[in-house]
Amino acid sequence: MGNVIFFRRVQLAILSFAFLGTTLSFAQNRTPRVKENIPLDSIVLSDPAILADKVTKMYYMTGTGGKLWKSKDLKLWTGPFHVTKTDPNSWMGPKPMIWAAELHQYKNKYYYFATFTNRDVKIDTVAGNVIERRASHILVSDTSDGPYVPMKDDIYLPADKPTLDGTFWVDTDGKPYMVYCYEWLQNGNGTMEKIELKPDLSGSVGNGKLLFKASDSPWSKEKDADGKEKPHKVTDGPYLFKTGTGRLGMIWTSWQHDVYVQGVAYSESGTLDGPWIQEKDIITPPNFGHGMLFETFEGKTLMSVHSHKKINGRYHRVPHLFEVDLLGDKLEVLQLWKN
Repeated sequence: MGNVIFFRRVQLAILSFAFLGTTLSFAQNRTPRVKENIPLDSIVLSDPAILADKVTKMYYMTGTGGKLWKSKDLKLWTGPFHVTKTDPNSWMGPKPMIWAAELHQYKNKYYYFATFTNRDVKIDTVAGNVIERRASHILVSDTSDGPYVPMKDDIYLPADKPTLDGTFWVDTDGKPYMVYCYEWLQNGNGTMEKIELKPDLSGSVGNGKLLFKASDSPWSKEKDADGKEKPHKVTDGPYLFKTGTGRLGMIWTSWQHDVYVQGVAYSESGTLDGPWIQEKDIITPPNFGHGMLFETFEGKTLMSVHSHKKINGRYHRVPHLFEVDLLGDKLEVLQLWKN
C-alpha cells in the first residue's frame, strides 16, 4: 500500500510539473492583450519609430520589443500587436530579443529593420563582457501591419560582430543601404557603418564600410579610470534625412556621462561616404534620444524619441514627439508636439 501511495504521489508531481510547464510556455508565447485609446505618453516603449502609411491613412509605431501600435491621429493608440514571424532554426533561435525596430515602405513592400539577439549563442568575450549573438536584420511584409517574415538571406552582417540599430537609406547612386552601429562592447569605440543591400533588400552586398566613430563626437563624453574626460564610446540610433537645401544629415545618440543625449552630423559630400562632420552641440533636451523623423499626413515634420530615466534601478522609457524644421540648411528641433 505504501508503494502505491508513493507512486501515486510521483504521478501527481509529474502531472503538476507538466501542467506548470504548459502554463509557462503559454504565458511566454501568448499574444499581448490589445488596449485601445491609449495616450502616447502612457505607453512604455524604447526606441519608438513611426511609419505614416499613406495607403491606410494610419500611423504605425514600433520599437524595442517588436510589438506594433496603431493610431489615426498620433494622440490615441491601439495595441500592442505581435507582427513578427522569425525562423526558430535560424541564427536568431526560437525566441530572439528584438531591439530598435523600424518600419520602412520601399517599392510596394514594407520592411522591418530590427536588432535581433540570441542570448544562447556567445560570439566573444572582451574585458570580461560576454558578447551574445546580435545583429541588425530585415523582415518583409505586403502590408504595413504585417506579418513581417524572413527573406532569402539568413545573414546580413558578419556573425562574429555585434551590430545593432540598423536603418534604411537610398543613396545618390540609387542603391539601397543599411546604416548600423558596430557595438562598442567588442571594438571599444563604437562605429557607424553602412552596407549595400540587394535591390529587394533580401540580403546584403559586399562588406560594411566605416562612416565615423563614437570618439569623433564633440558632444558625447565620459571619464576614464583616472577621472579625465574623454569622448564616449557608444554609437546608437542612427537615422538619415535631407534638409530643405538637399544636405544629408544623420541624427544619432550617445551619452554625456550618465545622461542620454542626441546629436547630429552632416555629410560634406552629400553621400553616405561623407566625410561626416559632427555638430558641436546636442539637438534635443537631455534624457531624450534614439530619434527618427517622419512627416504627418498634414505635412508637418516630427521627430519620435523616447525619454530616458531610471526608476528603482530600471530604465523607464516613454515615447515623445518633437516638432522639427527641415526647411533650411540644418535640422532644428523646435518644441514638444501638441495637437
